[in-house]
Amino acid sequence: MNPIQTILVVDDVEINLHLLQGLLQPDHRVLTADNGQDALRLALEQQPDLILLDVILPGLDGYAVLQRLQADVRTKHIPVMFVTALNSAEDEARGLEFGAVDYITKPLNPITVRARVATHLKLERQRRMLEALANIDGLTELPNRRQLDSTLQAEWDHAVRGGSELSVAVIDVDCFKQYNDCLGHARGDNVLRQVARTISTSLQRSTDFAARYGGEEFVVLLPATPADGAWLLMETLRRNIERLAIPHPGSSVSGFVTISVGVAGCSPLPQQQAASLLQKADQRLYHAKRSGRNCVVGDGLHSAFNSGAVFSPDLPLDFPGQ
Repeated sequence: MNPIQTILVVDDVEINLHLLQGLLQPDHRVLTADNGQDALRLALEQQPDLILLDVILPGLDGYAVLQRLQADVRTKHIPVMFVTALNSAEDEARGLEFGAVDYITKPLNPITVRARVATHLKLERQRRMLEALANIDGLTELPNRRQLDSTLQAEWDHAVRGGSELSVAVIDVDCFKQYNDCLGHARGDNVLRQVARTISTSLQRSTDFAARYGGEEFVVLLPATPADGAWLLMETLRRNIERLAIPHPGSSVSGFVTISVGVAGCSPLPQQQAASLLQKADQRLYHAKRSGRNCVVGDGLHSAFNSGAVFSPDLPLDFPGQ
C-alpha cells in the first residue's frame, strides 16, 4: 500500500480551493494557499509531492512562483500542474515552456483532474524511488558520494543565506586494508556496516547527515554546528566505535577496530566553495593519521591517541576567508 501523498493547491478563489480539496481528499493530504508567497513557503516547509498552481494570483503570479520553485535546489524537483482559466493554445504552450508538467483549464472536469493528478503522483513516486536507489550506498545503506555532494552544496547555500555555521567531519576506519588482509573482505564489509550504523545512531538531530565517502571513509555534515561542537560529537563517535570492541588482529593502533576523524567548521561566505570545507576536514584527517590514528582532530582540538579528550594546538591550514 502506497503512503498518502501531499498535494499543495494554490488558488486565490476560495470556491476553487474547496472544490479541489473535495476532489482530492481523503486519498491525499491537501494543503492550500491563496497567494504565491504562501505557496513558496509551504512548498519549502512541507515538500509536497505535487503542486496544483493557478496562473492568475495576487502579487506573484503562477509563472513567477514556478520560476522561484525551480530556482531553489530544495523545491525544483516538485512537479507543478497549472490549473487556470487561461485556455488558449498559446497559454498552454507558455505554461509548459515554463516547466509545468501538465496544464488543466477551468471549468474543471473532476474525472480529468483526478486522472491527471493520479498519473503525476505515480510518476513522482517512481522518480523518488529511483532517486533514492541511485543515492544509496548498497553496502552500508547510507547515502552515497553523489548524494553527499548535492547535500553539501544545499547545506552550504542554506548557511550562506542564513549566516549560520556548518561543520564537516571526514572519518576513516584505521588500518582497514590490514583488516581485510587478515580476516577477509566479507568480514571487512560487516565492519563497514557496523561503523555506518554507529555513525547513524551517534548523530543527534534529524538535520545531521552521514554518507559513505568511498572505501572505508565516511563524511558527516552538521548544519548550524560550530567546529568545537562537531569535534565533541565526533569524539563521542570515536569512543562508541571503540566500545564495539571488534577484534582487529592486523591493526598497529589497537587490538580493536578504531577510527580517525578530521573536523572543520566555518560560517560560509558567498565567495567560498563548499568543497573547500570538505578539503579542510580531509586535511585534519591526514593530521589525525600522522598523529597516530584513533583520534579526532579539529580547529585547535585533538583527542590524544587511545585516550579521552585532550586539547592541543592544531597545525595551521589554509582556508580562504578564515
